[in-house]
Amino acid sequence: MDAKARNCLLQHREALEKDIKTSYIMDHMISDGFLTISEEEKVRNEPTQQQRAAMLIKMILKKDNDSYVSFYNALLHEGYKDLAALLHDGIPVVSSSSGKDSVSGITSYVRTVLCEGGVPQRPVVFVTRKKLVNAIQQKLSKLKGEPGWVTIHGMAGCGKSVLAAEAVRDHSLLEGCFPGGVHWVSVGKQDKSGLLMKLQNLCTRLDQDESFSQRLPLNIEEAKDRLRILMLRKHPRSLLILDDVWDSWVLKAFDSQCQILLTTRDKSVTDSVMGPKYVVPVESSLGKEKGLEILSLFVNMKKADLPEQAHSIIKECKGSPLVVSLIGALLRDFPNRWEYYLKQLQNKQFKRIRKSSSYDYEALDEAMSISVEMLREDIKDYYTDLSILQKDVKVPTKVLCILWDMETEEVEDILQEFVNKSLLFCDRNGKSFRYYLHDLQVDFLTEKNCSQLQDLHKKIITQFQRYHQPHTLSPDQEDCMYWYNFLAYHMASAKMHKELCALMFSLDWIKAKTELVGPAHLIHEFVEYRHILDEKDCAVSENFQEFLSLNGHLLGRQPFPNIVQLGLCEPETSEVYQQAKLQAKQEVDNGMLYLEWINKKNITNLSRLVVRPHTDAVYHACFSEDGQRIASCGADKTLQVFKAETGEKLLEIKAHEDEVLCCAFSTDDRFIATCSVDKKVKIWNSMTGELVHTYDEHSEQVNCCHFTNSSHHLLLATGSSDCFLKLWDLNQKECRNTMFGHTNSVNHCRFSPDDKLLASCSADGTLKLWDATSANERKSINVKQFFLNLEDPQEDMEVIVKCCSWSADGARIMVAAKNKIFLWNTDSRSKVADCRGHLSWVHGVMFSPDGSSFLTSSDDQTIRLWETKKVCKNSAVMLKQEVDVVFQENEVMVLAVDHIRRLQLINGRTGQIDYLTEAQVSCCCLSPHLQYIAFGDENGAIEILELVNNRIFQSRFQHKKTVWHIQFTADEKTLISSSDDAEIQVWNWQLDKCIFLRGHQETVKDFRLLKNSRLLSWSFDGTVKVWNIITGNKEKDFVCHQGTVLSCDISHDATKFSSTSADKTAKIWSFDLLLPLHELRGHNGCVRCSAFSVDSTLLATGDDNGEIRIWNVSNGELLHLCAPLSEEGAATHGGWVTDLCFSPDGKMLISAGGYIKWWNVVTGESSQTFYTNGTNLKKIHVSPDFKTYVTVDNLGILYILQTLE
Repeated sequence: MDAKARNCLLQHREALEKDIKTSYIMDHMISDGFLTISEEEKVRNEPTQQQRAAMLIKMILKKDNDSYVSFYNALLHEGYKDLAALLHDGIPVVSSSSGKDSVSGITSYVRTVLCEGGVPQRPVVFVTRKKLVNAIQQKLSKLKGEPGWVTIHGMAGCGKSVLAAEAVRDHSLLEGCFPGGVHWVSVGKQDKSGLLMKLQNLCTRLDQDESFSQRLPLNIEEAKDRLRILMLRKHPRSLLILDDVWDSWVLKAFDSQCQILLTTRDKSVTDSVMGPKYVVPVESSLGKEKGLEILSLFVNMKKADLPEQAHSIIKECKGSPLVVSLIGALLRDFPNRWEYYLKQLQNKQFKRIRKSSSYDYEALDEAMSISVEMLREDIKDYYTDLSILQKDVKVPTKVLCILWDMETEEVEDILQEFVNKSLLFCDRNGKSFRYYLHDLQVDFLTEKNCSQLQDLHKKIITQFQRYHQPHTLSPDQEDCMYWYNFLAYHMASAKMHKELCALMFSLDWIKAKTELVGPAHLIHEFVEYRHILDEKDCAVSENFQEFLSLNGHLLGRQPFPNIVQLGLCEPETSEVYQQAKLQAKQEVDNGMLYLEWINKKNITNLSRLVVRPHTDAVYHACFSEDGQRIASCGADKTLQVFKAETGEKLLEIKAHEDEVLCCAFSTDDRFIATCSVDKKVKIWNSMTGELVHTYDEHSEQVNCCHFTNSSHHLLLATGSSDCFLKLWDLNQKECRNTMFGHTNSVNHCRFSPDDKLLASCSADGTLKLWDATSANERKSINVKQFFLNLEDPQEDMEVIVKCCSWSADGARIMVAAKNKIFLWNTDSRSKVADCRGHLSWVHGVMFSPDGSSFLTSSDDQTIRLWETKKVCKNSAVMLKQEVDVVFQENEVMVLAVDHIRRLQLINGRTGQIDYLTEAQVSCCCLSPHLQYIAFGDENGAIEILELVNNRIFQSRFQHKKTVWHIQFTADEKTLISSSDDAEIQVWNWQLDKCIFLRGHQETVKDFRLLKNSRLLSWSFDGTVKVWNIITGNKEKDFVCHQGTVLSCDISHDATKFSSTSADKTAKIWSFDLLLPLHELRGHNGCVRCSAFSVDSTLLATGDDNGEIRIWNVSNGELLHLCAPLSEEGAATHGGWVTDLCFSPDGKMLISAGGYIKWWNVVTGESSQTFYTNGTNLKKIHVSPDFKTYVTVDNLGILYILQTLE
């Protein structure tokens, strides 16, 4: 080593000895070939961490320049960037081959790429299998940058994962084929919830700067979409490695136009995905020579010098790399025990204990048993504690520090002993270490220690409770994610039912967990542990599941909603509401704002019945023809039949070998058809569950099936991933007709009520209508185009049309795509309605026979029964959004128009409704003292109704067009109205006299009464005018904006007014000047509303991007910007800001838009948000004391909110 490097190392020796953990540094140096196994042993024998570091540095000082560089690189890759920086100036000039392993071509670039991608490091003892590695590399290079699959398959324990990692440890392969990097995912045996967690973690890794999204995907479909975009745009030409894949359905989630290398025990897993596929088989046995090589490296001897017993040991190990490593690790510690370990393996004294295991590995049992027996007595119990680890879960050191009540260094020293003996594996990224067991080791441990498992789980919970409160875990704690994901699992396994219920029925836990990982995993746990939770209280369990399902679309958003406020919207009998009310009352005392929805009991839930008959995602549910029964099927491979009224189970059939994707009743209700991923279609007797027919002509999974509506000639239609639709006659054994035309999987099919048409939905983004007789295509609707128009996203957005259902008259068809449900008119192809409520992707929709209700089934494991009247705008009794409100003492009176133009007078406190008239009402208003109501209609007529005696007064002076705004003067003697005819009428209805205010050139947008019989009006013509309503004279004419004047507000001192416009500006005017005092610029959308504070010193303005600005009225300066853009460019206000109002003290501001928000005027920060069921709120009516608020959403739901005190 040259002098400069040596001096640099000596200068910083003390800092290095104090901080570094040698074991991982040495792994790098051994891998580079600059440290031997015997030198590693010498370092390990030192008693403390600091002494081990001192010994390592002493060795490096005696080595060459290459060793210095290797040590420097090791520091970098283990996260010691500060220490590496100290050594940077001393880096010597080295030969061109430096930093590169002569055998494997590992450069600093390779190490960085693999470290960032989470690729596991080489095992403690590594033997290259060049032929297999080359075969994998050749197949990978065949992908040529295009999407495709390379599969490494072989028995468990044959070294597939090590081979996959080794194949990408190559500079030229990474640089030439995968310049975008490599991303490793340990998959393992997963359910839907576990897979979602894996996908969420991967998306987080791929989007560390959160440039694409600040929140985690909430379901598998969304995660797949996110992954596709991230791989396409942020990591193009990168390789995704999926380690240990068990199921074909898992691969579908990663089928996103990526280059993928996967390891699996079943090579048929890729049958379900598209694209080029290459296979590399791995022999279950290592081969004698490779086995001997591993042993020789462990015992640090030449292969030729190994004793005779080595050959017999390899034979007994059946060539398994895992078993050979276990024996090798034992021999390294006890080099004279060759004969002893051979006899142990041959005697089989540790008889097979895993009767239920999927594998027959006697040799592994023997090796594991011997290895565990040979552990030092003081650490044996620690290894037993690892029996509670789950497969494919990497556990942070901190979790085991809590379990064992030890310091990090002590724990790592114990775990390193297990790693050295191949009893445990370590994954590290920077300074963070995570430990895991091989699947076979988990099998071994759980069965060996089965009688202790409950106590072991209890131990970890007890220790956790000593260190943490569940809801106070902080995301920056290393062990935080582990507890959020597995705390409930440990409690259930420990049979700590009381503690589990307390955890799951806690709003604090729900808030903390959903804020971090979204609600999907929690809902899965409610299903998983339902048998335990129901023991305590079935209704409470249902309350919490329903709360999560209905609010799932909110619980994944940023900023995270206030969960206590969401809980206050639940029914008052609900446990969720009770907890929320308790918390809210405590927080109100500390100045927090909460709202009670006081008329919510008058609002019935849109979905009438929610059932959970399946243990996994529900893919389809359908009514019987008589509407009495519901059949459902799903990922748990079963067909379930239950009563539509109560949800009582009638039949449960294990229907297929794989997931059941669809089911259908025949018209006479005698049969139920099912179809599956196993490519088969089956017909069942609906009463007995007996199998009647099996069809298997489709070449890919069958996604859908549907019978004709006439029983005279019963036909069954099926659609498949092979892009074809087929028609079957139950009296024939073969398919009768095949329909061609879709360019991607056919997801769903439905006959029209008259059986003349067959509708089909596809992953190609279209809905097609076919002639059922000729099998010719009749119509095609591009649903993807509607999404592009609706949300204006990227052109490459993937829209899969999931399912459809006809209305009874055949005039409408309901379609589900993503998590939205649309209703289309089949002739005009126009959308009629949509509804939300499911947490996750909707798989199936179906009208009941009479059309009064419809079923939806979803990934969130629920089946929902909806009432069509409440959802569909054309048939539901719903309020229009133009309402008038009078606050009088403790009363709230609401005058509203419903969708069929009837007038309703609603008592906000009691919920009592008086239906007043059935005129075609377009607008309405209440008189200040609630003696009269007035209303205008679409023909321009105006009437006044005296409430005491129902007397009606009609105006002789009719508008020429629709009346849009109407208002009484304070004395109730005069009524003012405006219309599309650009005219304002001032009608003294008691004297039956009318004054006409004419001067606007276009529709009058609105007006406000001023003092001294004056009136301010504004119009689409860009002007604002002041009128004398007694003489009818125009007193002032302000030319305010180039575009439409959208709103005005008058200052409370009556000296100024504001105007806002589509030209993206707002202006402040004095009534005495014709030029504006201030022009307020900065909004990037139409400025739709404005409001002065009570003291007239502030003006708030809101725009169509959801942005609110607060200005100083005297100088026009911007004071605060509220609701900046959030994730993915979505406005935080959920759309346009349509109304604003200051509190009397000017400290708070309320805004309406996609929902309602309260703002702290002093800081500009949000104080509270109330999420309405619908969106697009037009106006918010606020009581004088700023404690009661009234609005109507676009679903016609009335909200009367009151601040909680």
